Amino acid sequence: MKPKAQIWRDNNGVVHVEADSLEDLFWGQGYAQAADRGMQMILMRILGQGRASELLDGSDETLAIDTFFRRMNWGGNTAEQVTALTPEARTWVTAYVEGINARFREKTPWEFKLIGCAVEPWQMEDTLMITRMLGYLTLSQSQAEIERLVVEMVQAGVDQDRLEALFPGLLGGLDIDLLKQVKLNERIVPPSLLWNIAVPRMMASNNWVVAGSKTASGQPILANDPHLEVNRLPNVWQEMSLRVGDRYMMGAAMPGLPGILAGRNLDVAWGATYAFMDTIDSWVEDCRGGKYRRGADEWKPFRKRTETVLRKKKASVELLFFENNHGVLDGDPIDPGLYLATRWSADRSGAESVNNILKMWSVRTVEEAMDIMGRAEADWSIVFADTTGNIGFQMSGLLPKRREGISGLIPLPGWEPENDWQGYYSHQDLPRSLNPDQGFFATANNDLNAWGKVTAINMPMGPYRAERIASLLEERQGLTAQDMFAMHYDVYSTHAQRFMEILRPLLPDTPQGEILRSWDFCYDKDSRGAYLFEAVYAGMLREVFGKSGVGEAVFDHLVQETGTFIDFYLNFDRVLLSDTSPWFGEATREDLYAKAAGNALAAEPRPWGETRQIHFRHMLFGGKLPAFLGFDRGPVTGIGGRATIHQGQIYRSGGRETTFFPSFRIVTDLSTDHCRTNLAGGPSDRRFSKWYVSDLENWLNGTYKTLSADPEQEKRAF
Repeated sequence: MKPKAQIWRDNNGVVHVEADSLEDLFWGQGYAQAADRGMQMILMRILGQGRASELLDGSDETLAIDTFFRRMNWGGNTAEQVTALTPEARTWVTAYVEGINARFREKTPWEFKLIGCAVEPWQMEDTLMITRMLGYLTLSQSQAEIERLVVEMVQAGVDQDRLEALFPGLLGGLDIDLLKQVKLNERIVPPSLLWNIAVPRMMASNNWVVAGSKTASGQPILANDPHLEVNRLPNVWQEMSLRVGDRYMMGAAMPGLPGILAGRNLDVAWGATYAFMDTIDSWVEDCRGGKYRRGADEWKPFRKRTETVLRKKKASVELLFFENNHGVLDGDPIDPGLYLATRWSADRSGAESVNNILKMWSVRTVEEAMDIMGRAEADWSIVFADTTGNIGFQMSGLLPKRREGISGLIPLPGWEPENDWQGYYSHQDLPRSLNPDQGFFATANNDLNAWGKVTAINMPMGPYRAERIASLLEERQGLTAQDMFAMHYDVYSTHAQRFMEILRPLLPDTPQGEILRSWDFCYDKDSRGAYLFEAVYAGMLREVFGKSGVGEAVFDHLVQETGTFIDFYLNFDRVLLSDTSPWFGEATREDLYAKAAGNALAAEPRPWGETRQIHFRHMLFGGKLPAFLGFDRGPVTGIGGRATIHQGQIYRSGGRETTFFPSFRIVTDLSTDHCRTNLAGGPSDRRFSKWYVSDLENWLNGTYKTLSADPEQEKRAF
């Protein structure tokens, strides 16, 4: 068929789509995504629908994955979201879907023929499902895990004093006796293979925007680097440039979604981080005979949802879920007892997010962009800049209205109506700022509540990355894109600096003690100080929260198989940095630090980079094919730590190695019509394409390519 858009690559392999209308433009974007990232899109859909057992693998492990996704029900209620699209958005999404299917009719990824999986046509409902997956995995999920951890701690005997020290001001409504009676049927760790294919673990990020008063060009500069799981191929993001006439939009797209999620158009630039807003709650439900209690003695039946999971070469399995206004029950209400029901505020989302992402095509001012993107249903912290010199920040997301004194961390009695959500706050009540006095705005998953009318965040990440970004921006004038590049690769840790103020006087007079004493707090690849500090820090966590806290077995599980100490390290740091704490038992803080240091510093130090070895695994065949075929790449050496601007974390979660590094970096000076970027991978998911990992060296070496809107630039065949 004759294409409705002109599709070509630039010299870096990035796809450009040009068309005469927006309808044809989004057709072209769909076609290009299906060509370059069709495998990724199909795998995302299979997982989101809970059909991996049917189409990929009939194992028990895969059944556990399908059970997770069927429980979340992201593929359900999407038809109603299609009707909630604006007429304009429905036209564009229809064209986008037609473009995807036009490509799939021509050619589908050969990997699915190899495994005997037929590729079904893409539907608008699939795109809306992808928005839910993007918003939840594993951003909101991390909140759900920590709330479940609180219950597990209570049931393990952690008393209220220690809980208050770990979660200060967040325990409103805590009833320890009640939580001890709850029957927990799922542990906080996800199924062992949940993240092995297609779905990336999502975590953290930095973004900042600088006013023209502080830049060399006199126009704002915006920078963004989402920290996601990078040890997968292809990269979760797909760079694209879209153009109709004189207007363009370019940056990072998400395969399966039309539009650009982080980038710019002719007038406005935007970049996003995860907001750490608490948009998920659990309630304690009193159950018997398949019913749940309301009030003193009113019993109501659960809604029953039956899901049939087909399995390759095995008998199908029927799953039964029980639901009420508090979400999905974790348990069988036929068996009398107390169970948790859990709900995510964006469980029926999609249309409003797509409506507003597509509006970013024509947005012309920061103020307009704040109002548009603030209405997105998932929780993001977004910074903006425009060509008239404005900068801004807006948080998005459906923040539930809870009764006074309730943070959302503690499961509350579901039978008491005052514990129900009372709607959602307006985006205008969420943290936001237009043209802040300091001439810049930065977010790094830190506490941003001071910028809002309501408390949106109850468990942020540590302030360290945001502090470092702010210190570098405050002290300088005449900033350029090159300064932003250097900040992206900055590995100085104010987190380590703060701990070392306490630790330094306690260090032994040994070669290892001297290395750590003279450390510059930088997590570069050759640093032995970083290696020793991390060993001491891990020892402190074990001394305080393992040996005398939740027990070493539970501690080991949390460290080895979950992201608890990665996602919420601020809560644990708060205890470790306190002068005194109920977690210290009879010991002093200095005693615990000295003991941890003595044990850790007995080891021979290694260069930090030796612990940051990253293997990039193919999302479908990773580790299953001979290395010489090139589906997997690496190892490569990473840099950075948990609290450096260049985040660099490697740990195990759900039985597999997980990484959090900058997955994509973008800088744009609004005095230009281009972006400077690099990507941990390449444009295509086709292993035998020259663009499979074509940007990886740039990503490693700190080289930024130019993504230009110039229609006269050299065009390569698509």
